[in-house]
Amino acid sequence: MTRSARQSKILSLIGANAIDTQEELCNLLRNDGFVVTQATVSRDIKELGLIKVQTADGSYRYATKREVGVLPEGRLLNVFRDAVVSVVAAENLIVVKTVGDSAYPVSAALGQCNFSEVLGIVADRSTVLVVCASARDADNVATKINGLM
Repeated sequence: MTRSARQSKILSLIGANAIDTQEELCNLLRNDGFVVTQATVSRDIKELGLIKVQTADGSYRYATKREVGVLPEGRLLNVFRDAVVSVVAAENLIVVKTVGDSAYPVSAALGQCNFSEVLGIVADRSTVLVVCASARDADNVATKINGLM
């Protein structure tokens, strides 16, 4: 599986689980069919800009900077600049075309932006579909996405 698919899965896993070690993340990825080493996961964590945050019970878990109030930066922001080819709003939908197999990390980065107007995001290999409640919301979000590039 591709790096972008693996990184998208990592973002999904840390969003759904309280993962506190790279080894735990490796095991979850392996359970989902990814062939990974700790070194690979370590690089992915760095590229995605993940950080460890303390939970209410005093333990630690991986989180995105967005979860703790930090805007996308570094690799995540570069995903938009490097991978997005076009952003088109049509009614309440936004179609984001990407280069190659880049739709998964773009969709993950869009999800981390937590735009209130977005109802859902679906991606295949090269296209991201963003669903909004209204055409006005779609226009607003498309403008925000273009501002990230």
